[in-house]
Amino acid sequence: MSFRRRMPAAVLLLMAVAGCGPSDVDFSGPVAGWPEYGGDKGGLRYSPLTQIDTANVAALEVAWTFRHGDYSNGSPTETKTSFNATPILVGDQLVFCTGLNRVIAVDAERGTERWSFDPQQRNRTLEGTPSTRVCRGVAAWSAGEAAPATAACTTRIFTGTMDSELIALDARTGQPCRDFGDGGRVNLRQGIGPAPAWESYPTSPPVVVRDVVVIGGLVADNLRTDAPSGVVRGYDVRTGALRWAWDPVPPGWAARHTPPPPGHYQPGTPNVWSIMSGDEQRGLVFVPTGNAAPDLFGGQRHGLDYYASSTVALDAATGQVAWHFQTVHHDVWDYDVGSQPVLFQLEGVGNGAPALAQATKTGHLFLLHRETGQPLYPVEERPVPQSDVPGETLAATQPFPTHPAPLHPTTLRPEDAFGFTPFDRADCAAQIRRYRYEGVFTPPSLEGTIQYPSSAGGANWGSVAIDPVSRTLFLNQTHIAQVVWLLPREGYDAAAGTPGGSLSEYYPQHGTPYGVRRTVLMSTWGAPCVPAPWGTLTAVDLVSGQVRWRSTLGSTRDVAPFPLWLGLGVPNLGGSIVTAGGLVFIGATTDKFIRAFDARTGDELWRHRLPYTANATPLTYRLRPDSRQFVVIAAGGHAWSESGDALMAFALP
Repeated sequence: MSFRRRMPAAVLLLMAVAGCGPSDVDFSGPVAGWPEYGGDKGGLRYSPLTQIDTANVAALEVAWTFRHGDYSNGSPTETKTSFNATPILVGDQLVFCTGLNRVIAVDAERGTERWSFDPQQRNRTLEGTPSTRVCRGVAAWSAGEAAPATAACTTRIFTGTMDSELIALDARTGQPCRDFGDGGRVNLRQGIGPAPAWESYPTSPPVVVRDVVVIGGLVADNLRTDAPSGVVRGYDVRTGALRWAWDPVPPGWAARHTPPPPGHYQPGTPNVWSIMSGDEQRGLVFVPTGNAAPDLFGGQRHGLDYYASSTVALDAATGQVAWHFQTVHHDVWDYDVGSQPVLFQLEGVGNGAPALAQATKTGHLFLLHRETGQPLYPVEERPVPQSDVPGETLAATQPFPTHPAPLHPTTLRPEDAFGFTPFDRADCAAQIRRYRYEGVFTPPSLEGTIQYPSSAGGANWGSVAIDPVSRTLFLNQTHIAQVVWLLPREGYDAAAGTPGGSLSEYYPQHGTPYGVRRTVLMSTWGAPCVPAPWGTLTAVDLVSGQVRWRSTLGSTRDVAPFPLWLGLGVPNLGGSIVTAGGLVFIGATTDKFIRAFDARTGDELWRHRLPYTANATPLTYRLRPDSRQFVVIAAGGHAWSESGDALMAFALP
């Protein structure tokens, strides 16, 4: 039944007189939810919904806005917040977390609050943290139809906090599940060793596979060789009892080195800060790993980067490694795997094998067999530049996929330099000539090395979306370069105290002979020195491995003054979703917009101005046959923009 036929005749008459007749909304299509961070446990980010399509998307309007109030006030004593969460649909409510770790449930059609839970953070300011406060999402588990509908905690919400706790909540009330851990909480600091609260804590949602809730955590970059362990742990969903702990220590490593004290995990191991995936049928958890400590010099790792910058498959019941695939060997670029591994199985792709797509910061996309970790298509080990820094020994080769071929630009020459004027273009060209650059794996150096892509990517935690019908993968990337200097220890302290511009970062890397300075490669006008576009959305044919289209993503609005609001593409963090209506929805940019692209052509069909940047992945759902399809996104800023708190829903009028 169309929306027009359901409206009272008097209302239709008034609207006709006003000249703004209602849109026809098709209620005949499918109904679908969004029960996991990435749509499903495998992170496909695909919805079968068709009510919003390429023909009517331009009519989308704001259906409701929810303001949760948990964001930084900008004072010097308060740590900046980022609202990067993707809510999940649990029943008829959306559940999400804020940058201050409050968990909130809102009515999915009205945007009104149902309940909220405040964990009463002990570490609200997190003095000294180099990061913004962020919580990307929560996970849900249900006991199934056999459980009494009115019993407490038959459906549970799991969330991690910056107090390093795993908390279980009743999905109906938001109250802690008292039978889980200690009154609903599990202490994740156990076995980590002494460290400031801000140096190690979870920022991404847990994943639940076969009644085990699995959680990893962030470890602050480039501070020291004995950084907190990157351990990943699995807990019983009902009791909170520890089922297993995977400490990413190489096989046989403990026999050759002094192990940590009993009950403690190995310092310096790779962490899992980003989003994990799960395979219920196979009982596997897929984890994307970060770097062994520190990120940009590996001379003191002693082999602990065996599992670093990898996709690792763990047995959900035991935590044992089923397989692992390393995307970067002996990573000294901070090219850790930030993207969720995405699970799919398609005829014509890898002979129809159960597959996994792993996007990386380098612009490489690896298609792997989900059961073995073997590449579905040839991956070539190619020679790469070597380091001249004393104490560093790099891998002689790095893996390059061939299907698809690398998706990020692979060269940068002085004649490629960007500039708004001949003067700043000449400055950029001079910088490109000055610093060392020999391709994507040019190592950090004492004289300064260009890193392109930067440590932000390429792809980052937004990952990819896959349309299983058209067998197309959608990937958003940043195209920005950095300059990285290794600073000898005796000169690091003086250098770190010298102003280096607002975009300069200094890291001590205690335990190594070198600190680090890192900055964006910019012109005198403050524009990136590399060719535009600086942000793209790309569609890849998974069958052929060829790029179907590549569109510019974002404008310089909100980072440049008027009239320099140019469609040059911009850095982006956050991901896309794709629908059976033929649309790709994405925020992610440094400008305050959510956009919809035609999934077939890459044409931008719709955009809407937001109160803050939307550096989150959207979601879409439709609850009932007589209800509208909603597209929802968190607009709450990031490190590069103003903190905010808006959860916004869009629907057809």
